[in-house]
Amino acid sequence: MNFNHSKNLKDYALCYSSIQRSCPRQMYSLTIHIIIYVILFLGNLMVIVSICHFKQLHTPTNFLLLSLASTDLLLGGFIMAPSMIRSLESCWYFGDLFCKIHVSLDITLSTASLIHLLFISIDRYCAVCYPLHYQTKITSCAAGIMIAISWIFAGIYGCFMCLNIQGLDGLQNHKSQCLGGCLYISSPLSGLVSSLLCFYFPGFIMLGIYTNIFIVASRQAKIIKQTEQRGQTAKEKKMAVSMKQEKKAARTLGITIGCFFICWLPFFLYSFINTFVQCQTSAFVTELLYWFGYLNSAFNPFIYAFMFNWFRKSFQIILYGKIFKPNSSRIKTTEKTSVLFISHKVCNNPIWDISLLHSRLTNPLNDGKHVFRIRKGNR
Repeated sequence: MNFNHSKNLKDYALCYSSIQRSCPRQMYSLTIHIIIYVILFLGNLMVIVSICHFKQLHTPTNFLLLSLASTDLLLGGFIMAPSMIRSLESCWYFGDLFCKIHVSLDITLSTASLIHLLFISIDRYCAVCYPLHYQTKITSCAAGIMIAISWIFAGIYGCFMCLNIQGLDGLQNHKSQCLGGCLYISSPLSGLVSSLLCFYFPGFIMLGIYTNIFIVASRQAKIIKQTEQRGQTAKEKKMAVSMKQEKKAARTLGITIGCFFICWLPFFLYSFINTFVQCQTSAFVTELLYWFGYLNSAFNPFIYAFMFNWFRKSFQIILYGKIFKPNSSRIKTTEKTSVLFISHKVCNNPIWDISLLHSRLTNPLNDGKHVFRIRKGNR
């Protein structure tokens, strides 16, 4: 047995050549990893600079986006950088203590990012279905509470997953197989709880919320279509604009849900299945699942910020160096006033037409400068 084991080890380069029980070292390309890292870092940094610098963007919804971008930026700096080294040679050279810290921070920041996405979906739901109460209910204080809950829950959960007795035993048992690796192998119970709390529950809640928002958007589009058919001026133009905005809102929702599930479903599906069927998985496959999850943090700036008009304008201001001019923080990145109509009841509350619905969905600025014009409509 020892002879065969030594013969197999000689066929591979080792993480620690002087130690027989060292993990095998396998070289991989980091091109894709670096691209993901650069996109994640620059994208989230642009979101942070934009929201912090421009005073008009200091709104409750954008505070959630700011905290989300900060979470994803920390994930890139403290988690993805060491993970790239591990992915390059499938070896961990930073010791067992930093391995445990790295795993704990990975779980904490990934969980915080997912919880932020959940709260952002709740914020959008309130803005669309309860517009008259939105400004009084979703305040900066409420946003601060949601941010605090995201960080506190993620921190407690990350520490618990790494410091519980069964979780440590799983990690130590893996480490006893070979030296030079850093992979978190949770107990079956921990893996089940992790999958349910951090993906399936938040994921299906988000899916339900955005499905409801899509239903509201479709219902409003039908109402406007019927109203325009009975109107006497600019029928075709209004209908075309409404339908275009409906499609854009639906596309935004589809990208949001699709990206979330595509990035995280492989990892949590593997974790959930592995809870009941213990199977041996190569380090390469495990790393691939990790990086699929990291992709969501790289895509978040594009989904939640790059698709907003205010971000595109602020990006241009930063890119052209106008941010360094005096009073640049007071530059307006959105229109000052909008004349909106409230006519029909959707979600058991008065709600705006499709143009405002799309505005609230894709441009959550809540700057208090909207002018509401009430008119009667069919209920």
